[in-house]
Formats: sequence, C-alpha cells, structure tokens
Amino acid sequence: MIKSKQTILYIDSENLKYYIRKIGLKHDQKIDIEKYNFDQLFSTVLNGINVSVKRFYAAKLRFHPNSLKKSQELIQRQRALKASLQNQAFKFVKAGNIRGQEVTINGKKEVVFREKGVDVRIAVDMTAESCDGKVKTIILCSSDSDLQPAIKEAKDRQVEIIYLGLESQPNKGLIYTCDRAILIRDSEILKATGK
Repeated sequence: MIKSKQTILYIDSENLKYYIRKIGLKHDQKIDIEKYNFDQLFSTVLNGINVSVKRFYAAKLRFHPNSLKKSQELIQRQRALKASLQNQAFKFVKAGNIRGQEVTINGKKEVVFREKGVDVRIAVDMTAESCDGKVKTIILCSSDSDLQPAIKEAKDRQVEIIYLGLESQPNKGLIYTCDRAILIRDSEILKATGK
C-alpha cells in the first residue's frame, strides 16, 4: 500500500542491466546480475534521499519453441534476480514481455530476445501515482525517452522528477526535462559488485 506523498524509485531493469554489463565489460569484469548489490548502488548514488519505495520493473519471460534451453536459462536467472532483489527490499514488478524472435544474422537464423512494454507500465504507474497525489518525488532510473509524456504529467502536478542515469551514457533529453539529474559513475557500478 502506498502512503501519501512518498519518494518512489522506478527502475527500468532491462535498461539498467544492459548498462551494468556493458560497464563491466569496459573494465574487464564479468558482472553477475543475479548477485549484484543493487541496494548498495542506490544507497550510494541516492545518499541523503529517503526513498520510500524501490521498484524494479522487469519483463515477463516466455518460452520460445526454437530456443527452449536459452528460454529456461533466462527464466531461472530472472527468478534468482527476483529473490535477490526482494532480499534487498526492492519490489519486483513484472511488466511487458520478453519474446524470442527469429532473425537472420550473417545468413544464419538465430533467436534473439527483445523486451517490450516495461516503459509503458512505468509510465502508467508514474502518471497514476502523480494524479492520485501519492508521490512527491519520482526518481526515474531509465534512459527511455518514451517516458517524456509521463514526466510532463507528473511535473504538471508539482511532482519533483529526478533523472537517475549513467555518467558514461546520459540521456540529455531526460536531463533537460527532469528537475534534476544524478549520474551514476562507472566506479559506483563496479563497487557494488563486491569485487
């Protein structure tokens, strides 16, 4: 149950996981997302901000008939991630879907998995909670420009919007649109691996 006027952290998991892995590779580290200390990362970068609710939005996985083994592996990894996040006091929200699609790469058919719809659920939740007066500050950890209309709706209702992005690849449009921006450094991402 949401209390009135809370600070809510909305995390686009597919977006964040992609960048965490990318930064790990850039620094020659393989990062195990299922064991990653997200609580440490967000406590560090949001130091001084009292976050009431931390939501981790993830797409629902589905089996693909031509890639059952990979589908099963992804589902098991998501279950492990969900358990880890819940132990770190995050709310795990399934939204949208990840579906396998057959594509031809270099003349060879492969199955690639693509996420759709997570940003829509984040936008709906941001807008609904802003309209209902349940949130005073939104911290948006996503680099998805499709969230601009939801940001506008929240700002029209005097909700403060903080863009939480990555220093190495910030979304300049979101920096401009939001009330303030906090950029996560590569070193902060690497420190939360515990290595």
